[in-house]
Amino acid sequence: MKVKVCGMRNLQNINEIAALSPDFIGFIFYEKSPRFVVEMQCNETQSIASLPDGIKKIGVFVNESFEKILEIANKYALNGIQLHGSETPLQCCALQDEFTVIKAFSIAEAADFAQTVDYEGCCDYFLFDTKTPAHGGSGQRFDWSLLDNYSGETPFFLSGGIDLDDVEAIKQIKHPKFAGVDINSCFETAPALKNVEKVRKFKSQLMNS
Repeated sequence: MKVKVCGMRNLQNINEIAALSPDFIGFIFYEKSPRFVVEMQCNETQSIASLPDGIKKIGVFVNESFEKILEIANKYALNGIQLHGSETPLQCCALQDEFTVIKAFSIAEAADFAQTVDYEGCCDYFLFDTKTPAHGGSGQRFDWSLLDNYSGETPFFLSGGIDLDDVEAIKQIKHPKFAGVDINSCFETAPALKNVEKVRKFKSQLMNS
């Protein structure tokens, strides 16, 4: 199972989390997010770009222009793009030529999975998050039994309010397209600052059968 730690910003904290070898680390380039990656100094930018090859660096965007996404992706040497807005399948396909593409969908009821149909074949992963007025990062969990209503072919990440005490419940999810988990706000001591020991415990427990 893949583990994605999202909402990173502090360089020391990023390096501490990277030492735990998650599969993905997410950086949020959406100005309204409390985890927005503000302009970094050159050496910090280079340090993020030089994270171990085994960790995919994912940029998170909300209704951003294609040109701006490419500019930021090149600056931080991003491997993947996560889209949290109303981006179209065509936009996803265009980015997929160069990047791993993750499209996020807000889930509150079974009918919400219908919106994924048009994105099949245009994304490497879907991400199912809790439906709220904001674009993710709510710390709220949706009813995971709803995942049984997803019948698509694209593998997905589970997100939204995942905490350390959810490990056993996560292990019980047997959906054939369940690829991994995206953790964020419940593992923070402050916005964009992760509790390294808590993340370590989560990853260790998740990987132990």
